[in-house]
Amino acid sequence: MRNAKCVMRKYYASRITQLYNHRMETRRSARIILLTSSLSYRAEPFLEAARKLGLDVTQGIDMPQPLAAYWHATLPIDFKEPQHAAQDIFNFAAHDPVQAIIPVDDGATVIAALACDLLDLSHNSPDAAYAARNKARMRELLSLAGVPSPTFKVFRIDDDPCALAVQVKYPCVVKPLMLSASQGVIRANNADEFVKAFRRTSYIVRATGSDADESSDHSHVLVEDFIPGFEVALEGILSQGHLKVLALFDKPDPLDGPFFEETIYVTPSRLSDAVQQAIADCTVRACKALGLREGPIHAELRVNEQSPWVVEVAGRSIGGLCSKTLRFDTEGLSLEELILRQAVGMEIDSLLRERSASGVMMIPIPGAGILKKVEGIEAAQQVRGVTEIEITIKPDNRVTPLPEGNSYLGFIFARGESAIEVEAALREAHRRLRFTIVPELYLSRQ
Repeated sequence: MRNAKCVMRKYYASRITQLYNHRMETRRSARIILLTSSLSYRAEPFLEAARKLGLDVTQGIDMPQPLAAYWHATLPIDFKEPQHAAQDIFNFAAHDPVQAIIPVDDGATVIAALACDLLDLSHNSPDAAYAARNKARMRELLSLAGVPSPTFKVFRIDDDPCALAVQVKYPCVVKPLMLSASQGVIRANNADEFVKAFRRTSYIVRATGSDADESSDHSHVLVEDFIPGFEVALEGILSQGHLKVLALFDKPDPLDGPFFEETIYVTPSRLSDAVQQAIADCTVRACKALGLREGPIHAELRVNEQSPWVVEVAGRSIGGLCSKTLRFDTEGLSLEELILRQAVGMEIDSLLRERSASGVMMIPIPGAGILKKVEGIEAAQQVRGVTEIEITIKPDNRVTPLPEGNSYLGFIFARGESAIEVEAALREAHRRLRFTIVPELYLSRQ
């Protein structure tokens, strides 16, 4: 079976090389595949970057085949079946060779790795991509490698939380294994809080999972020690295991629970050079432990007097619209352009100069219900340093706060001479916004 697979791979590799060389004789641009969901914030920035670089793009979108006819240059794939999705990409590339496969969101990282493995393209291994998605596997590998990270236990969602409450150390944090944006993440300070948190997180896991989804573990939750300290986020890019730090974000608002809604990111960091180097070194160790070697990474760490501690490392770039905070070189290149440049073999080292202090506020959702209107946008845009405000949830749509929710009302962006100025601008702009959210129960009575 292995010999047959090797023969097939060599045949397709030869065929792909022939087709690729032929196409390169008739056109200069390379083709990439962007893997994304149809609702992703991140697709358009990557598409714009590809247009600037003259790259041909096929979007591998998580959607049924009939719907794909309404989308231009689209390859429909099923994110819930990674092996089948990778085979679909492989079959596509046999007739239309690609130079790189870029996963835009968490749900596509394993698929990209599997497809790159079939096509012998440079990328992270499937095992590494999975480890960066599954928090339990991540914790196992970090622990084995001695990378500072919380002590943890894994339980089934149908376990009795009353029986588990005597097995854990407090304070602790209950987490789904494969959800993002802090969805379902709850701190518990004692046994009573743990029982409530475990039941609530388990409900969220059940509600977001499906027996047909082969890409996610929806039957377990992670319980880990709460690490005191403040949080930072590191944005980087890997090349053959070497980490290039693109930005280190301070998170000035405390993230101590009971829920962990992120708000402000500001760069450059105001931490000392020594602490910043320790954070970078810890991230390098974490990437090595997980097996991550190629492409963008987004790392979250907590820092205290002992050391940096790894919360997680994702094998993709920063989420939401937050990449707008980063502009590089004198031309203001986007993060997405840097990622695509590296993916197709273009030089990026000379471009890795962040231009100025910048930041973003992910506008929190203050309560559940129906968003009716947003006021004060013009006043907020007048704040010195604010460059853009984007409300991503439209009026008359349902909004759900953490821990059940996994989105924000929108984003505020700012630039300035210093991180202090940027943070102040973000807070003032947010203060000027007013959100009207009507409880659904109220609407049902009208």
